[in-house]
Amino acid sequence: MRIILAPMEGVVDHLMRDMLTQIGGFDLCITEFVRVVDQLLPRRVFTRLCPELLNGGKTPAGTPVRVQLLGQEPEWLAENAARAVALGSPGVDLNFGCPAKTVNKSKGGAVLLKETETLYRIMQAVRSAVPAEFPVTAKMRLGFDDTSLVLDNARALAAAGASELTVHARTKADGYRPPAYWPWIAEIRKVIAIPVIANGEIWQPADAQLCRQQSGSSDIMLGRGALAQPNLALRIRDGVPLMPWPQVLEMLMRYSEYEIAGDKGLYYSNRIKQWFSYLRLQYPQAEVLFQQLRLLRKSADIVLLLQQHLRQSA
Repeated sequence: MRIILAPMEGVVDHLMRDMLTQIGGFDLCITEFVRVVDQLLPRRVFTRLCPELLNGGKTPAGTPVRVQLLGQEPEWLAENAARAVALGSPGVDLNFGCPAKTVNKSKGGAVLLKETETLYRIMQAVRSAVPAEFPVTAKMRLGFDDTSLVLDNARALAAAGASELTVHARTKADGYRPPAYWPWIAEIRKVIAIPVIANGEIWQPADAQLCRQQSGSSDIMLGRGALAQPNLALRIRDGVPLMPWPQVLEMLMRYSEYEIAGDKGLYYSNRIKQWFSYLRLQYPQAEVLFQQLRLLRKSADIVLLLQQHLRQSA
């Protein structure tokens, strides 16, 4: 059984990966996507999105971090994949699941699920460019508008040399609306021989158990659920109780220090609010705090509010 931390654009940055892997339970992280268009990207692009490349491709807690690429041109994706592993990424992941309109409009992410042949050519080119000892993996949804091509797409990626496949068990049209259709993953597993990782709508340990039963996959990927419950991976793996709210507040304080120092505070306000949008799904205390926090803009004011609540919870 493996538990993998999902790439979440604009949310799960290197600081969030550091926090969550310190808590434990994860075997692997996938980065936010590196957008590839028509050039070999400079080293700084990779190290900005994945500073773990400067630490042997691992978080400070020792969890491997795999670079994810997104694009439509097989040759350029192949060149950038080779650069990613040369810089220290333990393999490369390809994004065929992003539902964002801006990404799909420029022919990246889930829109490529309409083009089975393109998926094959991209995977084949990248697999050929990356040394055999490094995995080349892919993440896909069940389709764009419907599931008519899901088995063909999975077969194409496997035939082109994918090491394993992560399936977010919804179409692009489904977005993030529940449910996730985990039985589809079982159907995919019947037609390909490579490992399949199940993803989508895993919020509680019981969801993980049901997902494994319905999908037949022992390996799972956690995204929003891991933000709502920072120790969800450990809860699934070891049966530990939910992290107490005062401990979550302490972690939020550490994260705030990281974000403000590491990013010069540019994105801190948005990112902490986004994290709270998930925490409030699990913790009633987070809902109360969020109603105060969402009105604040300055980092110092947000930190002061967190400190006040931390003192009250002690």
